[in-house]
Amino acid sequence: MSNQPRKIDYDAIKHQLARRERDVHKGDFGHVLVIGGDKGFGGAALMAGESAARSGAGLISVATHPFHCAAFLARRPELMVKAIESNEDLIGLIPAASVVVLGPGLGQSDWSRLCLKLTLEELVKHPVPVVLDADALNLLSDGLAKDALAALHEIILTPHPGEAARLLNCSTTDIQQDRPAAASKLQSSFGGVSILKGAGSLICYTQGERQQVEQCAHGNPGMASGGMGDVLSGILGGMLAQGYSLTESARLGVCIHSKAADIQAGTHGERGLLATDLFTCVHQLVNP
Repeated sequence: MSNQPRKIDYDAIKHQLARRERDVHKGDFGHVLVIGGDKGFGGAALMAGESAARSGAGLISVATHPFHCAAFLARRPELMVKAIESNEDLIGLIPAASVVVLGPGLGQSDWSRLCLKLTLEELVKHPVPVVLDADALNLLSDGLAKDALAALHEIILTPHPGEAARLLNCSTTDIQQDRPAAASKLQSSFGGVSILKGAGSLICYTQGERQQVEQCAHGNPGMASGGMGDVLSGILGGMLAQGYSLTESARLGVCIHSKAADIQAGTHGERGLLATDLFTCVHQLVNP
């Protein structure tokens, strides 16, 4: 077994969430572009977009399947929702973004594969930080656009154990037997910051020449429900958009996400906790 990772918690790092100056405007807090939501999976992209907004990003665009646009705007009109019907529809969005969140509800269809390939290729030309989640990770594990991924440096990967196993070509049992070692291998293999989700989510990054693995002290079994990872991805994008580094965004994002779930579970119980229940608490926690 690997050495035990050090624990981190929200109270120890919340001081990084400085108060805003009185004369700021939305352009000071970045533009998050969420790419995902294939037909039948729209909720994931919508939750990622809303959580990016709740965490403090100035502008949020969601590039999604045309099928979802009307419903997205009815739910959250603050989002700029873009229908992706052609290559040009997506390519034109990326230069305006300061952060890309790629993968929530992306699916694995031809539409999904095209979105992933085009996005990674454009990010090589217009490099900005990118959060990779869900089916973006599954498609990458199949070898799609890995050359483009290798050219990117500012990335946060957010696999659950099954996705991590596919990325590392091993079994989920292997991942769970030594989670710190798996988080370390993910970071060594792909660079940037790796977040291995699960009970006691792990964050792995390099500090100088040394690799560091940390474990979030928050979280509860109520988080074992659909959409929780999409909310996390949106928070990570929101932190990056506001100018926090990859490491700061990962540490803040994971702790805010899990702490919000703990607050909700403490009030209403773990069973039946929904991902969208976290939004109000996220809003509170980013304003300590």
